[in-house]
Amino acid sequence: MLWPYTTPGISDDLFERLPGIPLSKREVRLLLICALRLKADSVLWDIGAGTGTIPVETGLLCPKGKIIAVERDEEVASLIRRNCDRFSVANVEVIEGSAPDCLEGLHPLPDRVCIEGGRPIEEILKQVWQYLKPEGRVVATAANLESLYLISEGLAKLQARNIDVVQAAVNRLETRGIHQIFAAVDPIFILSGEKLDS
Repeated sequence: MLWPYTTPGISDDLFERLPGIPLSKREVRLLLICALRLKADSVLWDIGAGTGTIPVETGLLCPKGKIIAVERDEEVASLIRRNCDRFSVANVEVIEGSAPDCLEGLHPLPDRVCIEGGRPIEEILKQVWQYLKPEGRVVATAANLESLYLISEGLAKLQARNIDVVQAAVNRLETRGIHQIFAAVDPIFILSGEKLDS
């Protein structure tokens, strides 16, 4: 078994990767998963699932739940499936399509949504909010100030409550030649908000 633990934080090198396809670094995944506040039976939509690290981690953490991973690229969608197979995660469904257009008709409806670098972010956020169950949570990442502004403005327009913004700056010890140095992982903003009970 590749990851025999009940805790999240799978090592990045255990995932199969494709050149140029983003992978949420382990430390960032930990913050994302904390912000999602998952339950054993959570239904999570992961929009822009990339390598599939979030679907794998959350699939293991929510054994009675359902994870829907949305990815527009067919080759990347296949990569997500392979990574789920590597970790024996059976509760992930991969949907090939571009958000927000492919979201209509997806079931089950989510109580958690993770948006990783999707465009157009405003439209995706507005659309998932319609499907999000009352008391549900949205967590989104922003790698630049423009995305940070669009997501925070979007959450405000949707009247999200308990909005939280964290800027993660992580350094990892790496060996380069004969020296060990701390190398920075690209900084990222993690935003979250909750939907009021309707």
